[in-house]
Amino acid sequence: MTQKITSQKLIIDCDPGQDDAINLFLALAPDAKADYEVLGITAVAGNVGLDKTERNTRLLCELTGRADMPVYAGCDAPLVYPLATAEEVHGREGLEGVDIHEPAMALQSQNAVDFIVETLLEAEEASIRLVVTGPMTNIAAAIQKDVRILPKIQDIVLMGGALREGGNITPSAEFNIYVDPHAAKVVFESGCPLVIFGLDVTHKVLSSATELERMKALNNPVAQAAYNLLTYYGRFDADKYGTDGAPLHDPCTMAYILRPELFSLKSCNIRVETESDLTRGHTAVDFWHGTDLPKNCLWAYDVDCAGFFDLLVEQLSKYK
Repeated sequence: MTQKITSQKLIIDCDPGQDDAINLFLALAPDAKADYEVLGITAVAGNVGLDKTERNTRLLCELTGRADMPVYAGCDAPLVYPLATAEEVHGREGLEGVDIHEPAMALQSQNAVDFIVETLLEAEEASIRLVVTGPMTNIAAAIQKDVRILPKIQDIVLMGGALREGGNITPSAEFNIYVDPHAAKVVFESGCPLVIFGLDVTHKVLSSATELERMKALNNPVAQAAYNLLTYYGRFDADKYGTDGAPLHDPCTMAYILRPELFSLKSCNIRVETESDLTRGHTAVDFWHGTDLPKNCLWAYDVDCAGFFDLLVEQLSKYK
């Protein structure tokens, strides 16, 4: 039986990005308000610069019929390092596969970090879940600005890191952690409950030609956009990894919010390398408990891929 989700409040922090787009399609499906409330979406610099990630976020909200969703722009650079981007994967605009234009919906004037801090300070304890699919700069900046927000966070469900898969931007590091390892360190050491989806599990969720055709057959604008986005996105990773389609990294976070039973999780300690030129952004995941360090996360290591794509198709089918 599918677990029924009630009374959840979310803040989604992202850097769209095609896989961020699919994550938003999961999150903003028309009946979502019956299960949870998205309080706002915050954009951060990552896959492309902030001017494009915040625009892409608004564009995607309009595409899903959620022009009422407040969107906030946050940090335009990591805490310490210069920004590294991924246009070679996502295209010059970060969202190749859909029409790129300036959305009609306005960007909120408040900074994303201030929105996160203000919203959490006004919340009850352990009442808001943060869904984070880009570099963690906005979240770390919010923690550094006011640590009183920490008890208000139910958990941080994030995409980042790797164990057995090594890295996807360097031999040692996954992109989100590499871009801002200092932010990741702040988050990992915050004491907040963490649920982490790294490359070990996301590389199992491949947008194969068969799954793409299921999306296309739904014949609605959002499903068609998903098909177009993933067709473009899949070219890079299919060539790099020799797979049938690209890994859907970021959508694992919302899939977990919606159907946690799809994933196998293990309590682990995770630390991040911040200084080494060779291994910057490396995530040391103590999967086998080789140290006595406290377990600070739930680490996802397996997924029901068929169930994941059934969920994605189900959510996409709700758009008209």
